[in-house]
Amino acid sequence: MQTLLREIRDTPLLWMLVFVPVVLVAETAAPHSHTLLFVLAVLAIVPLAALLSHATEAVAARTGDAVGGLLNATLGNLTELIIAITALRAGQYMLVKASIAGAIVTNAMFMLGACLLLGGLRYHVQEYNRAGARLSSGLLLMATVALLAPSAVADLDHLPKDSGVIHTLSIGISVLLIAAYALGLLFSLKTHKELFAGVEHGDEKEAHWPIGLAVGTLLVVTVLVALVSEIFVESVQKAAETFGMSPAFVGFIIVSLVGAAAEFAVAFAAARKDRLDMSVSIALGSASQIALFVAPALVLLSYLVGPTPMDLQFWPGAVTMVMIATVTASFVTGSGRSAWFVGALLIFIYAVFALTLYVVPPAGQG
Repeated sequence: MQTLLREIRDTPLLWMLVFVPVVLVAETAAPHSHTLLFVLAVLAIVPLAALLSHATEAVAARTGDAVGGLLNATLGNLTELIIAITALRAGQYMLVKASIAGAIVTNAMFMLGACLLLGGLRYHVQEYNRAGARLSSGLLLMATVALLAPSAVADLDHLPKDSGVIHTLSIGISVLLIAAYALGLLFSLKTHKELFAGVEHGDEKEAHWPIGLAVGTLLVVTVLVALVSEIFVESVQKAAETFGMSPAFVGFIIVSLVGAAAEFAVAFAAARKDRLDMSVSIALGSASQIALFVAPALVLLSYLVGPTPMDLQFWPGAVTMVMIATVTASFVTGSGRSAWFVGALLIFIYAVFALTLYVVPPAGQG
């Protein structure tokens, strides 16, 4: 604890941790002050993301970049999962589906692009392990095809209305996706883990936290991020009505960006230190985890916590954006080398998606 307190004392950004209890108290005392809660939630998430960055780096220093990236992506996606479960209970399935599709696109386009841009501004050319990028890209491509299937057959004329065919198909696909994710973990962390070793960083002499403190901090901060993110989502939905934003835009863009704030901090810091293995692992690993684990888990959980079962049928625009993001990420990361302009292009593609969704919301969302 002395190490943690010393870190907070010496890092001005972490002084903003005072907003964590403030937003939790404000949510209880003034639950209808949505603008206040929105501002406090943002101010609380920023230092939590920074603290998570320190703890994850300490773990990655002992486990390697691939496992460190996997750990960060897992804990980061826990936030999205908790937010989505909250929306499931309320029956807000458009928000849930938008957050799933948005998280995939945000991680594969914005996070990856920003990492390549930030790292490229400091280093002329950066290299990373192509094997890890290819595995995550392959898993993501397979998951995208699986997510495309229910949407592709939903409008077929010979399907009887309200027959439950799409729900049955969604359950089967969910089981297959989770099985594929488990096999991917077995492949990358057990049978062929030597293919995914990161580049050694012999010149790095940073003093890292003890592993027990790092793991404990990761767990506690992840829970706090989840709690604050729930408050953020509840407040931003009301604010969205005021500003004329659709639930699809809120889930696809705003929830995805805020929910991944902790992962952004870690991935960006790693890219600036020329540890692009870890950055790519977090970005693509998180996107593939959303598609292979979070999305099917939410479908299965909807039978337990939702008012009605949820399926994997997305609106056509979401499926198109996810497919474009997946193919683009696979193409960009295939060479194992990058420069800043590649990252800038990915960010521009993400900006096009965001602008399109804001100006032209899905049918019925205008």
